Amino acid sequence: MGYDIERFVGYVNEGLLCSICRGVLEDPLQAPCEHAFCSTCIHGWLVHHSNCPEDRQVVDVSLLRPLYRYMKNDLNRLQLHCKNRESGCQMVCSLESIDRHEKECEYSLIPCFNVGCTAQVERRSLDAHLAVCEYRSHECPNGCGYFILSAEDIQHNCVAELRTELELLRTEMICRVEEAKHEMESRLDSQRRHMVQKESVLLNQIEELKSQMSRLMSDVCSLMAAERQHRQELEQAELEKREL
Repeated sequence: MGYDIERFVGYVNEGLLCSICRGVLEDPLQAPCEHAFCSTCIHGWLVHHSNCPEDRQVVDVSLLRPLYRYMKNDLNRLQLHCKNRESGCQMVCSLESIDRHEKECEYSLIPCFNVGCTAQVERRSLDAHLAVCEYRSHECPNGCGYFILSAEDIQHNCVAELRTELELLRTEMICRVEEAKHEMESRLDSQRRHMVQKESVLLNQIEELKSQMSRLMSDVCSLMAAERQHRQELEQAELEKREL
C-alpha cells in the first residue's frame, strides 16, 4: 500500500503513483510495460490476475524489476510530512529518510515497558507514563526486599510473601538433597559392582594359584620319589660291586 499523497509537499509526478492503490509508490516494482506499482499491491494483484492492471499486457512475478534509477531518485527526493503530524510533529523530510525519522519521532506511539501494561504512549511522554503506570514495580517499603507492582500494593503481605519464598527454597533444597542422594547411591552401586567384579577376578586368580601349587607339589613329590628310587638303585649297584 502506497503513501498517502496528502502527506507530500508540492507536486508529485503521476509516474510516481501506484497504478493500483493510487498512493505514492512504496517499495516499488516495475512491469515490462514500464508501469510501476507498490510491491504489496502488484503481488496481491497477480494472485488473481496475470496481466498489468493498466494496459492488460501479460505480467508474471518473475518479470517484475526494480524501478529505474532516475525514477527511484525522484521518488526519494520527494518531501513529506511525518505520519505523526496530527499529533503535533512538524517534521518534513525526504521520503528516503522518513522511516529513520519516524522510528525516532518523539510523537510516535510506543508500548509501555512494564510487564502487563498494554498502554501505547508517545515517546516524549513515556517517562511521565512510567512514573504513574499501575504496572510499575518498586521495592516494598516495609523492607522485605520484594519488588511489587503498584496495582498489588494493597494485596501485598510481607509475611505471606516471605513464607512462600521460604517454602519454595525448602522445596528446592529438598529436591537438591534428593538429587545428591540419588547421585551418591548411583555412585555407590557402581563402586559395589566394581568391587564384586574385582573380588570375583581375585577369587578366580586364587583358585588358579591353588591349582598351580597343587600341580607343583605333585611334580615335587614325583621328583623326590624318582630321586629316592635312583639313590636306592645306586646303593644296590654299590653293594653288588663290593660283593664282586
